[in-house]
Amino acid sequence: MSVVVRLCIMMFLQFFIWGAWYVTAPNFLSTIGFGASDFSWTYSVGPLAGIIAPLFIGMIADRFFSAQKVLAVLHLAGGGLMLYATTQMTGDAPSADLINIIFFLYMLTYFPTLALTNTVAMKNMTNSGKQFPYVRVFGTIGWIAAGFALTFLKIETSIEMFYLTSGAAVLLGVFSFALPATPPNTDSQVTIGQLLGFDAFKILKDKNYLIFIVSSVLICIPLAFYYQIASRVVEMVDLPIGLTMSYGQISEILFMLLVPVLLVRLGVKKMLAIGMLAWAVRYGLFAYGASSQQTLMVIAGVALHGICYDFFFVTGQMYTDKKAPPAIRAQAQGLLVMLTLGIGMLIGAQVAGVIENYCTPVGSTDLTEIDWKTLWGIPAIFAVGVLAFFVVAFKDDDPGLTEEPADTGLTEEPADTGLTEEAAETGLTEEAPADTGLTEEAPAEEDK
Repeated sequence: MSVVVRLCIMMFLQFFIWGAWYVTAPNFLSTIGFGASDFSWTYSVGPLAGIIAPLFIGMIADRFFSAQKVLAVLHLAGGGLMLYATTQMTGDAPSADLINIIFFLYMLTYFPTLALTNTVAMKNMTNSGKQFPYVRVFGTIGWIAAGFALTFLKIETSIEMFYLTSGAAVLLGVFSFALPATPPNTDSQVTIGQLLGFDAFKILKDKNYLIFIVSSVLICIPLAFYYQIASRVVEMVDLPIGLTMSYGQISEILFMLLVPVLLVRLGVKKMLAIGMLAWAVRYGLFAYGASSQQTLMVIAGVALHGICYDFFFVTGQMYTDKKAPPAIRAQAQGLLVMLTLGIGMLIGAQVAGVIENYCTPVGSTDLTEIDWKTLWGIPAIFAVGVLAFFVVAFKDDDPGLTEEPADTGLTEEPADTGLTEEAAETGLTEEAPADTGLTEEAPAEEDK
């Protein structure tokens, strides 16, 4: 099986796992006694794990063990933990606190894999700026497939969504052993800073990258509202939950494929700014669509996810890969995950819980009684403020994301690569011969 196909399957399963439960969990957990305060912790334990784990795991992948093997172990452990969580969801009085603790342990295994899959993909490409979006789009397809599965299997409000998640995690764990070898960088001596993951923070000395990171953390605060609350808006207006939520990922495919083209024409600053503007627009649509139960406005808000996510987060991942020195790229991706999906989403989850409680009548379980206009209006205004800060402060409009610099350690594509027709069209490599400079299957003794 070619490198291209294996990387695409990896991305498909990586986001199938997340999409199988993350946005629809409240639609089941609310039936076993979870309230707004419980949900704020359900969506805080992941960010907490994102703060703790990715830098350390990134350092391990950078310095000690092959990234694909670390990925395998984490997903196998995660599959077991999610299965254990389901055993606590049955009975007369399930404990929301205990279930959230298990979710925390699960997220300790899942969040680092978001950075690791990026590392495995980018280290096996000759030009990540051009090639990465074509592989990453299969992650979006995986999330869509999960949403469709939830709706058509009629499990979008039942415990079976967690069984599906567990099975997919185990499958990716086993498959990860067959991914292209991505050995650690052993060219230099390990320092205390590397052991603690501090090396990645050196990238923050770049003023424009620091502004990008600050903006990313801030925009993740309104992002938390979407994952935590949007599926209940969809349920309230009587739309199929899993299917409707997948519309965002369907639009993501289109914009993912346009990212390389638009980056050349718009530059990184405009791409990131458009992504932030889209968050404000979508929450405006939710504010008025939910309060008046206008299904088309709700659907339009969900469908904007393609621009919201691709223009900001995928562009940001590529920007990070370009800015980071080769020896700490995995740590840099881990830093990005830690600060955005970690600190930013943690703050956002807590804020969303407080605002939802404020906008919900005491003791009410009727979704139509929530003050949706205020609930979504607050994050919409906040997103506009983040956009204004970014546009004024960020100056790095031409980072050359679509060109591979000479010092990346990757060779130019040789004249005769023996690529298949499919790979030639995307620019991705097949299983490379020894003299291409691409990653070979590493011998066992390379892993420590």
